[in-house]
Amino acid sequence: MVQVDLIDVRSGRDAEGWNAYVRAHPSGTPFHLTHWAQAINDAYGYETPYLRARRGQEVVGVLPLTHVRSALFGKSLISNAFAVYGGPLADDAEAHAALDAEAWVLAQKFGVPALEYRNQERLRPDWAAKAETYVTFRRPLAVSEDDNLKAIPRKQRAEVRRSLGFDLETLIDRNVDRHFAVYAESVRNLGTPVFPKRWFAALLNAYGPDADILTVARDGKPLSSVLSLYFNGEVAPYYGGGVEAARTWRANDHMYWKLMLHAVERGCDRFDFGRSKVGTGAFSFKKNWGFEPTPLVYEYRLADGHAMPDLNPLNPKYKLMTEVWSRLPLPVANTLGPLIARGLA
Repeated sequence: MVQVDLIDVRSGRDAEGWNAYVRAHPSGTPFHLTHWAQAINDAYGYETPYLRARRGQEVVGVLPLTHVRSALFGKSLISNAFAVYGGPLADDAEAHAALDAEAWVLAQKFGVPALEYRNQERLRPDWAAKAETYVTFRRPLAVSEDDNLKAIPRKQRAEVRRSLGFDLETLIDRNVDRHFAVYAESVRNLGTPVFPKRWFAALLNAYGPDADILTVARDGKPLSSVLSLYFNGEVAPYYGGGVEAARTWRANDHMYWKLMLHAVERGCDRFDFGRSKVGTGAFSFKKNWGFEPTPLVYEYRLADGHAMPDLNPLNPKYKLMTEVWSRLPLPVANTLGPLIARGLA
């Protein structure tokens, strides 16, 4: 018989067993670790009810959840908020069903209109699903620098080589202030509110040596920067962007190439280019690097009378907002953005 309980993500004992299970599960991701909950707790103060399934004393499943509360966008229960991937990890159908049932009890307790799982594949045919909006891009890394360069299609390889001809500096550290300045300008230009700086600091603190920041600069001025997570031999560049001048010096191309080399040095053999919306510039950019898209399936159990949430910026409902936001002065965008972005989980 499977029993489900809530764990204390701050408890070293509970976290150690949970994270060991995640790392051993073939579908485990860095977003399933208790580190993610720790960062959410520190940056936003949201509840993170992490459900553990056990058969006797043996852990047979885990389900990380975040209860998001936003005055603008309402309430939601997500596995996992602010993340690309999520959903339950379990040994068998019985454990899956037990986690689903307990998650729905929590959803009803919190009064949320939907329980959302950010899966990498369709698992529950009787739930509503969104399978055409997002894709992910992942592929192996070679040990050899030359082999990694050859794996990039010819046109993009030429852009990487061109970037190597410029006098660019690569910095690898944990400088949140420098990263935030670059990233905030980048997302403002795209018409998207920026997350609070404390979120990036919380991620670095929670993941420790399994997170870092790579920044490309010229003449001492940062051009592009990316915060990456490392998990089970895979690097995931998660929050990256560049200022306007980055295009002139091919700084974004330089940044991702240098990150590939850095990841190999760290012992990684896979590169996760992350989630993109179909039909966007980011989607095309990643395909140009030789990555093939794999659809993501986000599944929803809906409360009676409710439809699937749609906070996708490509939604025509938000088109005008996006255009206006991209024209805001940067100090204004950086002040207002975190107040909005905390609800864009």
